[in-house]
Amino acid sequence: MADGSQLIPDKLERPFIYHENGKPKVLSLTVKKDNESYSIFIPIKENKYPVPNKRQLAWQEAELGVVFHYDLHVFDGVKYKQGGNRIDPIPDYQIFNPKELDTDQWVKSAKDAGAKFAILTATHETGFALYQSDVNPYSLKALKWKEGKGDIVADFVASCKKYGIKPGIYLGIRWNSFMGVHDFKVNGEGVFRENRQKWYNKMVEGMVKEICTKYGDLFEIWFDGGADHPDNGAPDVLPIVRKYQPNCLFYHNRQLAEARWGGSESGTIGYPNWSTFPYISIGAGKSAQKDIYKNDYKLLKEGDKNGKFWVPAMADAPLRGFNGRHEWFWEPGDEAHIFPVENLMEMYYKSVGRNSTLIMGLTPNPDGLMPVPDVKRLKEWGDEIKRRFQNPIASTSAKGKKITLKLNKKTLINHIIIQEDITKGERVRTYIVEGLVNGKWKTLTKGESIGHKRIAQFKTVEVSKIKLKILKADREPQIKNLSVYNVITPKK
Repeated sequence: MADGSQLIPDKLERPFIYHENGKPKVLSLTVKKDNESYSIFIPIKENKYPVPNKRQLAWQEAELGVVFHYDLHVFDGVKYKQGGNRIDPIPDYQIFNPKELDTDQWVKSAKDAGAKFAILTATHETGFALYQSDVNPYSLKALKWKEGKGDIVADFVASCKKYGIKPGIYLGIRWNSFMGVHDFKVNGEGVFRENRQKWYNKMVEGMVKEICTKYGDLFEIWFDGGADHPDNGAPDVLPIVRKYQPNCLFYHNRQLAEARWGGSESGTIGYPNWSTFPYISIGAGKSAQKDIYKNDYKLLKEGDKNGKFWVPAMADAPLRGFNGRHEWFWEPGDEAHIFPVENLMEMYYKSVGRNSTLIMGLTPNPDGLMPVPDVKRLKEWGDEIKRRFQNPIASTSAKGKKITLKLNKKTLINHIIIQEDITKGERVRTYIVEGLVNGKWKTLTKGESIGHKRIAQFKTVEVSKIKLKILKADREPQIKNLSVYNVITPKK
């Protein structure tokens, strides 16, 4: 208000956008409080270049997250087969019985790895919901476990708050083997199928509202395989998320993708990797945008430096994906397939170090615990990331096409981290880094995209200065961090 106080309105009504020469300039609203009403005018800021919104900025700055996969088939003692799991219901859902469930232990293992956020599969392809749902009968309410009163989503969110991790939720609505839903479509024909589709869509929308209203602020909602467009007969989920979780990253449907899958489940991304993209969404299956699948997902892996929309890349991989395995869910006898620290660090360089957010898949076991070998490996990985990058030798920030970082003395270096201020967009197109070696400038590394973070490594060299030269840029470069390191890597 004019006196600096705040008014919490009862209603917002009659939104109207004023245009000048076809461009939106002002949003007007009528605000009502008790018997009083006010007119509000909000200038519309025009971004001439794509920049991240507040949700995308927080997601990119987080850099590393995890996703916990948990579902009925963790308890059946057999190897997980995704294709069959999408069409074959679990014979007895009462097998779900995690007698030692400890979500604190789950989340602490993620924190030890350095994760800033964690996501839980509240539903996956069986359709079974890991919380107390009033709209989905196929949920924890149906179990003998905890007399039908368990709520793993609530436990998980509480654990995230305890350890300072931002909670997210993964909802599988594209497949539901229990209810006969495949690629968003329920089985059956004619009116029978049409009525069941309406019921399923309403149930899904109700579940999304439950997740968005019962558990506090969420960092990300991840729709398994995407959520199709309501024009194609799919549930209309985007308005629900926007209404009840305005600070939650939406990933994704045919209407909007605030992040994009990076084109593989290897935990790595292509290079260059731009956060800009030619489409505001990526779609899924038949609704996918044009050229998404061409040239081995090149567009997803690299983005488009001239893209009109900000859609940053996600790299993902399961922790148990080493040496010929690729497991998102716990399976018996898979401990030998936990990635070694050396491989995890390679992922880190080729994801976080290439302007991508990395999400690692974790697998709680039938007891309800993260397996001891997995916990140990996550701690080792987090410690190694800290050892390498927690303490730079020197750092600076600056604007412009030439930035020099002077060291206190001749120093051995072999890594550099460069970060743009992405709130101003991605401006650097090509760059080169030089080091002053015995009075002469020597090229250390060069590249294209920088974005939120670029980690480059090179042969160890002794320098007294380094120089970042931006060879090509779109507007004045805004470098918020230029840091150098000397990383001693373990011998193989």
